[in-house]
Amino acid sequence: MQQLLVNYLIQPDIGAMTVKVAATYVSLYWGGAMIGRFIGSALLQKLRTETLLAVCALMACLLVITSILTTGHFAMWSILAVGLFNSIMFPSIFTLGVHGLGPLTGKGSGLLIASIVGGAIIPELQGIFADRIGVHHAFFLPAICYVYIMYFAIACSRTQREASPEHT
Repeated sequence: MQQLLVNYLIQPDIGAMTVKVAATYVSLYWGGAMIGRFIGSALLQKLRTETLLAVCALMACLLVITSILTTGHFAMWSILAVGLFNSIMFPSIFTLGVHGLGPLTGKGSGLLIASIVGGAIIPELQGIFADRIGVHHAFFLPAICYVYIMYFAIACSRTQREASPEHT
């Protein structure tokens, strides 16, 4: 992930910077993730997990698409801002994924932990696409992932609404 961001930021039509300078900008992505975690924790006290997850996935997807469709510093800052919205995704996905499993929670959480490998596979696939279609357009893959995360959050919301006592 970090190498993809560095490679993206050094592109002449994106940040046109050296690798060393680009690496310092990647820290802004992670700083945004930290800030997003604090804000997300506060928002989770007031909003349903699936609602916040859907909004964050939508925002991350829109930022990635914006970055794909633009160039220069606008593309650079929009991709760096994704960290702000990525921050609550795994804990929220985990919480929603084990919700209602009862005695199977241990097995379900184990499967979710094992699925973290997807976080290692997606950047590798994105790298393969970057080699073939360019690093700028290879960000379509994370955009698709954010759409799926949004779908997951909406599906969880519907499932929980249908299971609530007021619907019986």
